[in-house]
Amino acid sequence: MNISALAPTLAQTYGTPLYVYDFDGITTRFNQLKNAFRARKSIIAYAVKANSNLSTLAHMAKLGAGADCVSIGEVKRALLAGIPKYQIIFSGVGKQDEEIRQALEADILFINIESEAEMYRIEQVAQSMGKVARLSVRVNPNIDAKTHPYISTGLQENKFGVDIETAKRIYLYIKNSPVLEPVGIHFHIGSQLTQLEPIREAAVIVANLVRTLQAVKIELKFFDIGGGIGVVYSDETTIDPVEYAQAILSTMMGLDMTIICEPGRYIVANNGYLLTRVLYEKMSGARRFVVIDGAMNDLLRPSLYKAYHRIEAVERAGEPTNADVVGPVCESGDFLGKNVPLPPMQHNDILVVHSAGAYGFSMASNYNTRGRAAEVAIEGDAHRLIRARESFEDMIANESKYL
Repeated sequence: MNISALAPTLAQTYGTPLYVYDFDGITTRFNQLKNAFRARKSIIAYAVKANSNLSTLAHMAKLGAGADCVSIGEVKRALLAGIPKYQIIFSGVGKQDEEIRQALEADILFINIESEAEMYRIEQVAQSMGKVARLSVRVNPNIDAKTHPYISTGLQENKFGVDIETAKRIYLYIKNSPVLEPVGIHFHIGSQLTQLEPIREAAVIVANLVRTLQAVKIELKFFDIGGGIGVVYSDETTIDPVEYAQAILSTMMGLDMTIICEPGRYIVANNGYLLTRVLYEKMSGARRFVVIDGAMNDLLRPSLYKAYHRIEAVERAGEPTNADVVGPVCESGDFLGKNVPLPPMQHNDILVVHSAGAYGFSMASNYNTRGRAAEVAIEGDAHRLIRARESFEDMIANESKYL
């Protein structure tokens, strides 16, 4: 998809700020990963948190994807979009009792647990409902993923999962509980991973734990390797999906288990764009600012993570000079890019923010009472609205009735 050529038409048709998703590119990425694991029984469970638009999820369902969910809301989205319940996983550190009840009522594939305390809560809820809860345990292999500290999850200093010895104790308890069933094991050491060796090391540790559990007659069906494969935002060296699959499979000799992979960013990040219009330029001493109608409430990653997104001027030529691309939000942290080389910009010129398909709209907010952007999908030569722009009336709907 040539987003540079399409951007003016899309901006004119739908307005800005505007999220645009390439569904054909999403299909290609999904199939790359699915084919990499074709030698084994596998489920590609899309990580809903990356981009949870219902039309995106429905597209995933058509491709045969499952869903990795971290709230009951995401579970409901996945079901509504047509993803089968037997391919839906409920993960996350802090599940409320009502979320557990609804997950058990929905009869999804299993619940990933992250602590003994959570296991006891699920046991009590399941017992009160007269149901058996299928569980997987998230193991923290204490492996440094070598990624941003905010998205590292595989070290003991992180809040996720349990250590190996605690995991053994939990599995033995689950096995002996009349309302709990051990069906899987899970690890996920972080996001935006660009090195294969930490993933392989984690898989070795977890596969060996599976073999230890087999020795005490605990047979697990699912080997959940999480997600986290990195993508190119700037000049990153990324992991080949076939090499990724082979690294995992090499650790599983003698284990007859279904692999579950939970990609999110890998599938949608590079297939999403944020279109934004220039309002005007501003000089402050020697500092150049390009002020746009997009803001940190639309795309939080640059402010939150100091994340880089390539920003392209699609209609304007000229000698580029560095500029900070900033939004209207009343925060010094409201920027989409620092020192971005841009030609001289004029009012209504369009900028394309690349690689914004993951953790873009899904992390958006109404900060400063700004309506969230519209979302558009492109398939083949057709484009369609998949979420309307949020109006002021939408934003105050749950407040105004109490005036």
